[in-house]
Amino acid sequence: MKTGIITTETYLNHDTGQGHPERADRVSVVIENLKKNKKLIWKKPLKFDAKYLKIAHKSDYIDEMENSFPKKGLHFLDGDTIVSPGSKQASSDAVASIITAIDSVQNKEFKNVFCPVRPPGHHAEKDKAMGFCIYNNVAVGAHYLIEKYKFNKIAIIDFDVHHGNGTQNIFYDNEKVLYISTHQYPFYPGTGANNEKGKHSNILNIPLPAGTNSEEYMNAYEHVLKKLKEFKPEFLLFSAGFDAHQDDPLAQFKLKSKDFYDITKRTLKVINKSINNKVVSILEGGYDLNALKESSEYHLKALLEN
Repeated sequence: MKTGIITTETYLNHDTGQGHPERADRVSVVIENLKKNKKLIWKKPLKFDAKYLKIAHKSDYIDEMENSFPKKGLHFLDGDTIVSPGSKQASSDAVASIITAIDSVQNKEFKNVFCPVRPPGHHAEKDKAMGFCIYNNVAVGAHYLIEKYKFNKIAIIDFDVHHGNGTQNIFYDNEKVLYISTHQYPFYPGTGANNEKGKHSNILNIPLPAGTNSEEYMNAYEHVLKKLKEFKPEFLLFSAGFDAHQDDPLAQFKLKSKDFYDITKRTLKVINKSINNKVVSILEGGYDLNALKESSEYHLKALLEN
């Protein structure tokens, strides 16, 4: 089976304003680079049932968001989360991408899938947009796996340099979802201390200091692998942020592009048997275009080899 790429061009219409780091070029550079690889199969997201969005997010919040998309110009949801008229379809399609990806893996159309989409999602809480995120794409995907496919053990690995406070918020008391985050700390958004463990010890936070290099990160990642082995997930979701790269302007980690191959490869090696190769990855952060292009390519290299 092949590795799939699920995305659509509506991300281009999510306008965050001039000079904003979360811009359309981020996804464009990833897509243009991946199109050189003839082994990848491309697919557009399909429509999805909005009830799955309402499991991850409160209905009032969804209504509030629907009314927040402006008819023209830009609207600030908070100091750095900005929406435009095109954001409504782009945010819906980002959610649709992970749902389509899950269906494609479950139907054995693809062995695994990467979704290069925007806006990202892991900062979006049950009832709050923040950190460039509107809907929590990966959280909707995990709930979809539980509700439609009746999975009982889903792992979310979040290697974005910022803690995924939204994903933690949504699954803090859900024993069916193991959420693991490696991130710079103390740092935005302020959450992610190692004493935040979840109601069922289903949260593992690995906070690391600014300046963390490849060797230090990989040593700390052993804790991720140990927890995954113990949990034995049935399906793996990656919140794939590439802003831990040494060239990223929004953080101070010192990872190199190839490290994202190693992170992906090591993760899959320890749990391939339990997940039966069921993997979906979705783009989160990454704000240096060249670093993002290279790092995502290495991530895909590991997925292709799996």
